[in-house]
Amino acid sequence: MKDRELDNEALRMMAETMEHLRHTAEMMERDIPIIRVCKLCGSANIAKHGIIKGVLRYRCKDCKRTFMADDNLPDMKTPKDVIMSALNMYYEGMSLHAIRRQLDLMHGYRPSVSTLYGWLTRYSDKAIRQAERFTPQVGDVWVADETVLKLDFEGNIWFWDLIYAKTRFLLSSHLSKKRTIADALKLMKMAEARAGKIPQLVLTDKLHAYIDGIEMAWGADATHVPSKGFKKPLNTNIIERMHGTIKSRTKVMRGLKDIKSAKRFMDGWLIHYNYFRPHEYLGGKTPADKAGIDFPFKSWGDVVTGKEDVVDIGMRLIRASPKPVKRRVKRRRRVLVKSTPSLKGIRS
Repeated sequence: MKDRELDNEALRMMAETMEHLRHTAEMMERDIPIIRVCKLCGSANIAKHGIIKGVLRYRCKDCKRTFMADDNLPDMKTPKDVIMSALNMYYEGMSLHAIRRQLDLMHGYRPSVSTLYGWLTRYSDKAIRQAERFTPQVGDVWVADETVLKLDFEGNIWFWDLIYAKTRFLLSSHLSKKRTIADALKLMKMAEARAGKIPQLVLTDKLHAYIDGIEMAWGADATHVPSKGFKKPLNTNIIERMHGTIKSRTKVMRGLKDIKSAKRFMDGWLIHYNYFRPHEYLGGKTPADKAGIDFPFKSWGDVVTGKEDVVDIGMRLIRASPKPVKRRVKRRRRVLVKSTPSLKGIRS
């Protein structure tokens, strides 16, 4: 009796193995990713959970959630290659409508403008949060400058930026409608917070707002040197070249709605400039490489597919807020009060 049970168990295990091999071969033939772990929690405790439009669905026995056996990201219907391509094209200067046409040619997928904007917002914010964890290694000579950007929704706005001259690492940036002392002061303080130190020398153009802005920020601890022209040894030519690159990218900002959206684009582009875009002057390396930063993401593709490190860095932890608990509210019983007769009714 026991031998028969053992034989039945062996036959059952053999049948399961053959079914698994058949299923694997079928998926390889159809070029479908072979799922071995849960997309959402990484657990290997998964099981098949039906088929939707010819694609297998799995259910995780640990996190109790379902996911599809495709190349899409968790909780998203779009393949990750499409999102990677969109991010790269956007920060390299293509407009949203041009990106839609290119994605249609490359992947046969034409997302809406609002969908593209959602991807840009989601993954740019993710990269910005990660960048806030790192402090670049910078020296004592900083270069600051400002340039005007022509935008359809606001007219002309001013883009302020400050970089470390040797590594070209951009420490701070700021958008404003005017060029005031308060704007110059804000630029300096943002750079100080990013670098964790103050400079010995700040090179700027001849804008008078820098004189008081640097004095209010650091007093006599930092020396302000106005540029005397591009032919002189001390000039702002380094940052002016970067402004030319930025202005070539601002054409993609025409589809943005307000200055807040423009600020998000600039923050995302500065991540692209510091961490992902190789610099010819730096020997094909990025400013972040030269600044001694071991950034976990090496491209926008890594931002899309990589997991975000959540650590306590003196700021609030990035966590999903819990769902509000629904509470039953007992209604008070209405008490009927008999109306008193009016004076007119009593007299009658």
